[in-house]
Amino acid sequence: MSPSLDLKSVTVNGHGHHAPNGRHHHLSNGAHSDTLKHKATSDGFNTLSVHVGSSPDPSTGAVIPSISLSTTYAQAAPGLHKGFEYSRSDNPNRKDFERLLASIEKGGEDALCFGSGSAATGVVVQALGSGAHVLCVNDVYGGTYRYLKRVASEIQSLEVTLLDLETADEEVVRENIRENTKLIWLESPTNPTLRLMDISRIAQIAHSHPSHPLLLVDNTFLSPFYSSPLLLGADVVLHSLTKYVNGHSDVVMGALILPPSSSSPQLKAFKDKLRFLQNATGAIPSPYDCWLAQRGAKTLGLRMRQHGLNALKIARVLRSSPIVEEVLYPGLESNDRYELAWKSLSSHARRWIEEDVLLRDLHHSSPSSLSEPPEGGFPFSGMISFRLPTYQHAVTFLTSTRLFTLAESLGGVESLAEHPASMTHAGIPKEERDALGITEGLVRLSVGIEDVDDLVVDVREALEKCARLKF
Repeated sequence: MSPSLDLKSVTVNGHGHHAPNGRHHHLSNGAHSDTLKHKATSDGFNTLSVHVGSSPDPSTGAVIPSISLSTTYAQAAPGLHKGFEYSRSDNPNRKDFERLLASIEKGGEDALCFGSGSAATGVVVQALGSGAHVLCVNDVYGGTYRYLKRVASEIQSLEVTLLDLETADEEVVRENIRENTKLIWLESPTNPTLRLMDISRIAQIAHSHPSHPLLLVDNTFLSPFYSSPLLLGADVVLHSLTKYVNGHSDVVMGALILPPSSSSPQLKAFKDKLRFLQNATGAIPSPYDCWLAQRGAKTLGLRMRQHGLNALKIARVLRSSPIVEEVLYPGLESNDRYELAWKSLSSHARRWIEEDVLLRDLHHSSPSSLSEPPEGGFPFSGMISFRLPTYQHAVTFLTSTRLFTLAESLGGVESLAEHPASMTHAGIPKEERDALGITEGLVRLSVGIEDVDDLVVDVREALEKCARLKF
C-alpha cells in the first residue's frame, strides 16, 4: 500500500498501524472513533454485532453503510490517498466487515475476509511455506481434507498427520509434533460427527512444545456466539462465513480472525504474511457480498439462540425414536462430551443459557453461574447428526421431510438435511469414512429457525416412514 494522505497516527482495534515511510493510513466512515468507542466499553454481543463497522455516514447521515463498488480510488498526489487505492488491496465494505468480525470473535484484534472458507484455508496453508508439517484432527471437513491431502501436499510438499485429537493423550500429541510442525488444525465440533476438542488442552501442548506450532480452530459449527476459541488459547480462528455468520444461504465467504500479536513475533509475522497473501492471491470477497454478510451478522446472536433451542428439541425427539441408533449433539446430557461442551461455551452464550433458558424451560431456581452442566441438556448451536440402521433408511428420511431441504451446506435460517457419506464427505476414502463413523446410515441436520413444533412434526413423520421399511 502507498502512504496515506492523513499523516496522523490512527488506532485500529486499539493498536497503531503504520504505513510505509513511517506514515499512517486513514480509516474512512469514522472508523477511528467508532473502534475506540466500542473497544472502550463492555458492550454485549448483539450490540457489537449491530454497531461495529456501521457508523452513520458523515456526509449523508445514512445509518446503513453504502456499497462501495469502485475498483479504484482518487489520490491527492502520487501515493497519497485516503486509505484505499485499489479494491483488491482493501475496500470500505470489507474493512467494515473485518472490524465487525474481530469484535464479535472474542479475543480478536484483526480479521481477514476471503472469497470462501476454502480460500481462507488455502491462504493459511500457503503461509506455512514449503515442506511444513500440519497436525490435523482426523475427523475434518471434507474440503479441508481435500486441500491438505490433494492440493498442498502436491504443490508445496506439505506433510499432514491426521490424529484423533479428541481422545489422544498429551504424550501421543507431543510425539506427533515434529520439528517442522507449523500448525495444529482443529475443528470443534467436527463435521459431521460432532466430536468436541478440548481447545485449552491442545493449546497448552502446542505452546509449550519446542516447535511452537500455531493452533487454528475452525469455529464454523458454533459461530462466535457459542464459542470463543481465541480466549481458550487458539492463535487463529477460521470461519466459513457462508454458514452461520451470514446465515441466509446467499453468500459464499470465509474469514480468519487473529488475537493481538504485539507480544508474539511469530504470530505477528504470520499475520503479516496472511495479509500479504490476501492481497497477492486476490482471493477476496466482493463489496456486495461483504455488505450482505455484515447485514446477516447483525442478527447472528438472535439467530443462534433459536438455532440452538430448536436443535435441542429436535435432538430429544430423535433420541426418543426407536429407529434412531445414536444421536450426536454435545448439548444432550447423554453425550459423552457433555461436560466439555458446557465448559467450552462462550461467556455470553452461557450467561444467556443460565439467565433465560434454564430458568424458563428447566425451572432452575437461581441464575447464578453453574460450574457443572445443567440437567436436561442445553442449546449448543444448530447442528445434529444421527444414525439410522442402513443407507436406505437414511435415503427414506432425507426424501420424506417437508421442511428439511435435502441440500449441502448449513447455518442458514432454513433447515437442511444431508447424507455426509455420499455428499459433503464423498471425497474421503470409504475406509477412512467408516473408521471415523461416517457410515451409510449417518444423517446430518442443520436445524433452522422455523417454528420448532413444525420441525418436530416433520422429523417424526419422516422417522415413521423409516420405521415402516421392510427388507
